[in-house]
Amino acid sequence: MKRLLPAIIVFAVMSCQQQPQSLVKKELFGISSQGDTAWLYTLKNDNMTVQVTNYGGAIVSIMVPDSSGETGDVVLGFDNLEDYMEDGAYFNTIIGRYANRIADGKFMLDSVEYRLEINNGPNHLHGGPNGLQTLFWEPGVIDSTGEASLQFVCSSPDGAGGYPGNIEVVATYTLTGDDELILDMKATTDKTTIINLTNHAYFNLDDGGASSIEDHLIQINAEKYTPVDSTLIPTGEIADVAGTPFDLRELKSIDAEIDAVHDQLELGMGYDHNFVLPESGDSLVFAAKVIGPDAGRVLEIYTNQPAIQFYSGNFFDGSITGKGGITYEYRSCLALEPQIYPDSPNQPDFPSPVLRPDEEYHFVTKYKFSIIK
Repeated sequence: MKRLLPAIIVFAVMSCQQQPQSLVKKELFGISSQGDTAWLYTLKNDNMTVQVTNYGGAIVSIMVPDSSGETGDVVLGFDNLEDYMEDGAYFNTIIGRYANRIADGKFMLDSVEYRLEINNGPNHLHGGPNGLQTLFWEPGVIDSTGEASLQFVCSSPDGAGGYPGNIEVVATYTLTGDDELILDMKATTDKTTIINLTNHAYFNLDDGGASSIEDHLIQINAEKYTPVDSTLIPTGEIADVAGTPFDLRELKSIDAEIDAVHDQLELGMGYDHNFVLPESGDSLVFAAKVIGPDAGRVLEIYTNQPAIQFYSGNFFDGSITGKGGITYEYRSCLALEPQIYPDSPNQPDFPSPVLRPDEEYHFVTKYKFSIIK
């Protein structure tokens, strides 16, 4: 099996002419019925404002300007802790221990079978019902060299959710003077285990989820993707995108082929698939680009993860009411999640998610915002 590359997340916005003064503001976000405290941290500079909570490491808002200079929120979510705790859609949280699906909730590791919690049909999804996204992370604030930096630490015990090993995850958000929001995630273990982290941000670049994303333009730098079965588990095939609706190598409107007659689109009710990215070594590679045509906002994603999951909001049905009373309707958002392939623990030809005690997992991705010129 191929070894897993290090990874990182970076959110970047338009550069300033002058070095802005960054800051972090901390306020109470809520207290759970068990007495756990959620804090809301506001990271701010001259051009953008980002809010993050230690509950699940969730990004609560990303405020960026549009082509007319008006600032607006580009991620979906909620106004209060209670709604995040009741949420089953993973709004903008840190997903783990294993992002995406594992078939039948089981895998073999060093000749031992491990059984995980089943929470998505017959499969295990996003670390299970008690994954890292449901935990209160230990917060701390660092503000040095003129940059606003916020760190969360989370420990998960051996056997949690069925996973082996005591793990520790350190997630650091930094808003720089160059308008970059960097999420740097590292993980270690005391026992051989598997790990695959991501941030499950839902984007709508025009209005934060009030309208459809079907008119957004998208480009994904992938020559291949992994077809799925009826439960959205990869079949093991790594298929060419050429000649299919999955050929997104050039910018096109999402609605151009999302409803085309194709068995994979029928299975996912649209796009909900893993796209294979070019090998990057230790460098970031261009993964995807999205344009919100009404607001003129542009999002580019760079990563050194081996793949990116594109989900076009197909399962939203108006039953969730989010920030500002907005009802999240069918295809009101999209998610682009850099990660390892789904079901990699059971697929010998996929990149390996195995983490051993003498190794460190490290995740890096860059989300770069701009406007249409």
